Amino acid sequence: MFKKILIANRGEIALRVIRTAREMGIKTVAVYSTADRDSLHVKFADEAVCIGRPQSADSYLNIPHLMAAAEITNADAIHPGYGFLAENAKFSQICADHDIKFIGPTPDMINSMGDKVTAKETMIRAGVPVVPGGEGLLQSFDHALGVAREIGYPIMMKATAGGGGKGMRLVWEESEMERAYNSAKAEAAASFKNDGLYMEKFVEEPRHIEIQIAGDQFGNVCHLSERDCSIQRRHQKLVEESPSPFMTDELRARMGEAARKAASAINYESVGTVEFLVDKHRNFYFMEMNTRIQVEHCVTEEVINFDLIKEQIKIAMGERISGKDYIPEMHAIECRINAEDPYNDFRPSPGKITVLHQPGGHGVRVDSHVYAGYVIPPYYDSMIGKLITVAQTRQEAIQTMYRALSEYVIEGVKTTIPFHLQLMQDERFRSGDFNTKFLEGFTLK
Repeated sequence: MFKKILIANRGEIALRVIRTAREMGIKTVAVYSTADRDSLHVKFADEAVCIGRPQSADSYLNIPHLMAAAEITNADAIHPGYGFLAENAKFSQICADHDIKFIGPTPDMINSMGDKVTAKETMIRAGVPVVPGGEGLLQSFDHALGVAREIGYPIMMKATAGGGGKGMRLVWEESEMERAYNSAKAEAAASFKNDGLYMEKFVEEPRHIEIQIAGDQFGNVCHLSERDCSIQRRHQKLVEESPSPFMTDELRARMGEAARKAASAINYESVGTVEFLVDKHRNFYFMEMNTRIQVEHCVTEEVINFDLIKEQIKIAMGERISGKDYIPEMHAIECRINAEDPYNDFRPSPGKITVLHQPGGHGVRVDSHVYAGYVIPPYYDSMIGKLITVAQTRQEAIQTMYRALSEYVIEGVKTTIPFHLQLMQDERFRSGDFNTKFLEGFTLK
């Protein structure tokens, strides 16, 4: 049993880890930047250490400051949450070098999935379906042109070190190739200090469906069903649900088995997520593996009544996984509540929350770190909370979500609540007829 966990993160995920650790009888250490001194995770942890100025590079990404905080508080484990250093192999290795347990996978496991080209090659060897494309990195524009002609348009170029849609370009015909190649390479270099690109066949009308997995150091792996994350804007997820309205029992069995193969191929140890693109014919293709807890893990927790953070901590302590392959019997939906103005191209809206009323009632969960009087800083991700509803059926979960959104009052800043309210009433969404391009034709009224 760990005696004390330092949470190398902020906001709602830090608070989420603190709550589970307290239930397990483990003390916690919060770290915070000067901009986050009034955040709830700082108030609720057993100890708190300021690690720097507001900019992430000076605080939440500053490994020496984090390790110093762990050392002075005698923390014997570090939970990285998601984002920041959660998938940083160097950070995982430094923790190991200092005899502090990184609550997540080993550096080798992170590296094997962190590079998209290496991950794809690993999946091919494991027998996991991948999107058709060229082998390895694109060596030049002429090489890119040849690969595109070989697999056929449309194609998608992607940054090998990418994420969040950076360094991605969709190309429909050859005349667009040179401009797309040059701009993708430049954006990848600026975003990740790595301009490596690879190419895949573009999957039309795709669903983004991911499988939650867990693996332990004894070689056991299970999948905990799927989440549909197809409601996205510029490759950023806005709504997630489980089970997917597109799923069948046969498809879930095949995707679950593929996810297990993916995890077993790297001897995966921790909780994680294997992400797939699924075309309209229910063919699925490996996209990437996230070697960390996901923002949307709450959706899975609600449909199978299972604490994924607790499982993650127990695996890090050397215990066997307690989960099993699940088929969800309930339906859960999550709406990300962001401090953004949906009427102004979702522009970030930092500032002071003057009035806050969070919804409640049967089947409603709110994961958030904000309160009335809290000042949302402009330095970090704009998500300020997650609203999750769970019910016996999808339609009931949607109705509960609409009711809960109607009760959610946040004044002082703009939020995405109006967008979610309209989406819950949209007939195509309610019928389950959507894919990752759904919001391209969605107009906010």
